Amino acid sequence: MIIVMSSATQIFCGQLGNVQLAAASLGNNGIQVFAYGLMLGMGSAVETLCGQAYGAEKYEMLGVYLQRSTVLLMATGVPLAAMYAFSEPILLLLGQSPEIAGAAAEFAYGLIPQIFAYAANFPIQKFLQAQSIVAPSAYILTASMALHVAMSWVAVYRLGLGLLGASLTLSLTWWVLVAGQFAYIVLSPRCRETWTGFTWAAFADLAGFAKLSAASAVMLALEVWYFQVLILLAGMLPDPQIALDSLTVCTSIQSWVFMISVGFNAAASVRVGNELGAGNPRSAAFSAWVVTAMSALIAVLAGVLVFLLRHKLSYIFTGGEAVSRAVADLCPLLVGTIVLCGIQPVLSGVAVGCGWQALVAYINIGCYYFIGVPLGALLGFKFDYGIKVL
Repeated sequence: MIIVMSSATQIFCGQLGNVQLAAASLGNNGIQVFAYGLMLGMGSAVETLCGQAYGAEKYEMLGVYLQRSTVLLMATGVPLAAMYAFSEPILLLLGQSPEIAGAAAEFAYGLIPQIFAYAANFPIQKFLQAQSIVAPSAYILTASMALHVAMSWVAVYRLGLGLLGASLTLSLTWWVLVAGQFAYIVLSPRCRETWTGFTWAAFADLAGFAKLSAASAVMLALEVWYFQVLILLAGMLPDPQIALDSLTVCTSIQSWVFMISVGFNAAASVRVGNELGAGNPRSAAFSAWVVTAMSALIAVLAGVLVFLLRHKLSYIFTGGEAVSRAVADLCPLLVGTIVLCGIQPVLSGVAVGCGWQALVAYINIGCYYFIGVPLGALLGFKFDYGIKVL
């Protein structure tokens, strides 16, 4: 649902024109994804520690880990906000077209409050997931999504605030989500043992916590940033508007399916962490196999559906036959990506539950950045395969 919120924002921007869709794509996937990947990765340290602490019945430590992670992520958000403020010259330096870079920077300015919402949300989310408390977050997120669509329509169409209004609305929605989840933690009897109030212990051992958070960040952030690199490369291709628009459609659809796998990722991480904390390694292994098989099956079904609808998908985001043809041409490759993404995030979740973030980080660096990006750039620019290899 979180990815759907970003996609909804891009759809609203796409109705303003193809340039606005390209700018929202560059701002959302080329800039915002940097903070998202870093914060999500650092927040997964809470997933490991809270999951194992809950399995070992050290309930009071969950609240301490939640607050410690929030302090660390809020501090990380300050330099990220500065990067957002200088997004236009950064994008120009990276070879993006001036028209799209200027519009993307306008979109990025409205995302600055979202950075600090990330810093609060991800530790809260992992804190709840470690206790197998999922439904309240889902209800709050669904309500936030409905509110987001209504506010976006008012901001973009009624008030005419354009790209800046769309991104500010997205930031506001994230803060509504944070407020709702934190209110649940404070008020719910289910969190009475794990949340005992604010404590100075949150500032203890920040260096050790930062070390685990850094390994977690590298593991997950490099995976998420890979898509950011693809967006930036697409902006350097001939006819960057069509390239960005078609890649936006494909990555958005892939992200919708990816979020299902991320749900299984969380389930695998929590179950494996709980079982290991309780001293049941065989149960942890069985859980890993079951959740991987379920996620893979759903990804295959989603891939078949996407292929059947390949000629219609682009019209969800924007009009134009050129974009539709480009998306349909990319769909066979998109289907393969969807299937693989049904498996890989679940395996990452198992690694988080085991505390193997550093090992997975090395694997991600090798696969994504020593093989994937150089090969894509070589085939896309040197051999003129264009957007297909990205």
